[in-house]
Order: sequence, then structure tokens, then C-alpha cells
Amino acid sequence: MAAPETTAAWRVELRATAALAGSLALANVLQMAVYATDVMFVGRLGPQALAASSLSVSLFGLMMWGFSALTGAATPLIAAELGRRAHAVREVRRSVRMALWLAVACGLAGMAVCAFGERILLAAGEDAAVSARAGGFLRVLAWAMMPMVMANVLRNFVAAAGRPGFATAVTALAILVNATGNYAFVFGHFGAPALGLPGSALSSVLTALATVLAYALAIAADRRLRRFRLFGRWWVADWPRLREIVGIGAPIALTVVAEGGLFGGAAFLMGLLGEAELAGHTVALQLAAFAFQLPLGIGQAATIRVGLHFGAADAAGVARAGYTAIAFGLAVAMASATAMIVAPGALIGVYVDLADPANAAMIGFARSYLVIAAAFQLADGVQAIAAGALRGLQDTRVPMAIALFGYWLPGFGTAVVLGFLTPLRGNGVWLGLAAGLVVVAALLLRRWVRAARPAIHAA
Repeated sequence: MAAPETTAAWRVELRATAALAGSLALANVLQMAVYATDVMFVGRLGPQALAASSLSVSLFGLMMWGFSALTGAATPLIAAELGRRAHAVREVRRSVRMALWLAVACGLAGMAVCAFGERILLAAGEDAAVSARAGGFLRVLAWAMMPMVMANVLRNFVAAAGRPGFATAVTALAILVNATGNYAFVFGHFGAPALGLPGSALSSVLTALATVLAYALAIAADRRLRRFRLFGRWWVADWPRLREIVGIGAPIALTVVAEGGLFGGAAFLMGLLGEAELAGHTVALQLAAFAFQLPLGIGQAATIRVGLHFGAADAAGVARAGYTAIAFGLAVAMASATAMIVAPGALIGVYVDLADPANAAMIGFARSYLVIAAAFQLADGVQAIAAGALRGLQDTRVPMAIALFGYWLPGFGTAVVLGFLTPLRGNGVWLGLAAGLVVVAALLLRRWVRAARPAIHAA
């Protein structure tokens, strides 16, 4: 009977992981569609506007992802509490409340940095005209920081509490709001002024506000979520829980910033190589980022599933959850890599007009970079899911050290050497990205195997 029971347990885990990951991955893809909408509209304003937007989003996105990772430490805490007790209302509320407090503080810090966006870009050696446009863009976009981080906290809560479909629905609404806002404020429709590039930033602010409001309404309307009374006595501090979130979340944030910094740093390197290289990099990176949302969603599901088993002290369940997610993610990554190799033109054409001669150089660079992006899809997927599984065990410090080492020494170091000391230029920068991802994926996978080995023996 042992073998059939074990097989059944793996099947149950696969179904649970697929159901949770499906909703989260779809929400991630839709979130990328929100960002892609900005690129589609801004791309029509010309290469300089696209380059300015890319540099702005690189800086803004690096902070936003870091802050979201910091506050996202509430997720494994929530999952562990629900694994221990299905009705852990008070403990879950404590985690969400303090994560929202932290989101407000992070939002204020991010806004302060955005105010100096132009100076930061100039100090990095970027073109003065592009930096000036990017600075104006960031001054408007800064107002989206706080609601974006708060919305991420609420998204993590609804997923861990068993309502991941709400994340999909809310993000779909965000696409509609953002597309309408870009159409209105970039080109001046519906009686709105034609603001150009700043109009896209204004659309992002309105979308962020609509998103956090939609989550609040969904939570208030759902019986399962309403019982947590998240917004009751929101002013009451819980310093021990806040310290716990920061203790777990700071290494996660540094890990995310290390990876985001690698890709953000690549954008700055591309800006030094040329405007067309940067524009082509932006398009290729958008496509690679779109594909990454699928394994990222599986990694987020792994955090919750591993966390639930961890809270229940189920060692065998911990191992099943992690390995199921990794195998599932590899299959998905192989499919996305194949699409990049087979149909690069169709994918690039979603963002830019392939027939416009002015885009020829940009498109050529994007095609070249996309081939390398396809090659590192597997490594990117493994590192995201292994990191997610380790977070479910609240293991964040060693993964942080792995990320800092792998992304910045083999990764960024290779990008600088190959990009500026060899004829590879932009291709060399992308090969550096690949090197960093491969090293981190290998080390995180090794860390997970060691963590799961006692659980396998216990099973």
C-alpha cells in the first residue's frame, strides 16, 4: 500500500500546486500586460521616449520589487500559521497589518529617491536629454509607489488565504484602467490633455490606486477573507511581528534587488552602448520578463505550499511541494524558450512596428538578445522556484548570499567584460545575465536538495 499512497500524495500535491500556481502565474502575466501596455503606448513616441521610460522603470521597478519582497515576507508567516491552525485569524491579521505599515514606509522612501531620478541617471553617465525626460517621468510615477506595494501585500494575503483568483481578477481590471489611462493621457483622447511620456506615468498612478481599492473591496465582500478583519484597528502597532517580517524579508528584498539590480544594471550598460541597443534591450527584456512570470507564479505557489506543510510539521509534504513545483516550472520554462526561438519576429512585433525603417536597428538587436534570453529560461525558472520553496521554510539568509555573489560577480562582471572589452557589445551584456542566472540557479537548487533530504528520508 505504501507505493500507491505515495503516488497519490504526489498527485494531490501537483493538483494543489497547479491550481494555486495557475492563478498566481496568470495574475503575474496580466501584471506584465499592465507594464507592456505602457511600453506599447510609449513606443509610439519614438526611441528616445522608450529609452527614457526604460531607464525610469529600471530604477522605479528595482525599488518596487525590493519593497514588495520585503513586505512579502508576511506570506510564509501567513502560510505557516494557516498550516498550524486553519483559523489563525489573529496571527494572520497581525502579519498583514504590519506588512501594510511597512508598505507605507517603503512607499515614502521610494518617492524620495524618485525625486532625484534625473541626477541619479546623469551620475550613471546616461545621455542628458534622455535623463531629463526620465526625471520628469519619475516625478509623476513616484506617486504610484505606495499603492503598488500595498496592493502587493493584499495580493499575497488573498493567495495565501485560498482566494488566488482574486489576484487574477484585480490585475485584469488594472489592464483595462491602464490602457484607458494611456490612451487618454499620452495622446489626448476623451477630452484629456495630450501629455506624452508623463501621461503614461499618470496612468500608472491611477492604475495603482484603482488596484489597491479593488483588493480592499474584494476582501470586504468575501466571507472567507472578511473574517480576518484586516482593516480593524489598523493603527495598533505590533512591533514584534514587524521585526519578524523585516528579519525574514530583508534578505528576500536584498535577493530580489540583487537580481533586479543585475537587469537594471544591464539597462544602464545598454544606455552607454547606444540608444538603439537600449531600445532593443527593452523590448527583448519585456518578452523575457513576460515568460518569467510563469515560473515566478510557480515559485510563489511553492512558498505557500511549502509554508503550509512547514507549519503543519509535515516533512514529507515539504519535500513533495518543493520538488513538484521545480518539475512543473522546468516544463513551463522549456515551452517559453521554444516560443522565443521559433517565433521571435511575432513576439517583437507586439511592441514595435516591424515595417517601420526607423525601428530596424532596434529590431535587429532585440532579435539577437532574444536568442540568449531563450537559452537562460530554464536557469531563471529554477532559481525562482527554488528560492520560493526555501522561503516557505523561512530560509532567506543563505539564498541572499548566493544571489549577491552569483548575480554581481559572475553575472554583472561577465556583462561588463564581454560588453565593453570584446566585440560582442550588447550580446556580451546578455551573456553576462545568463551567467549570473546559471550560477544562482545551481547554488539554490543545491541548497534546496540539502534542505529537503531529511524530509525525503522521513517519508
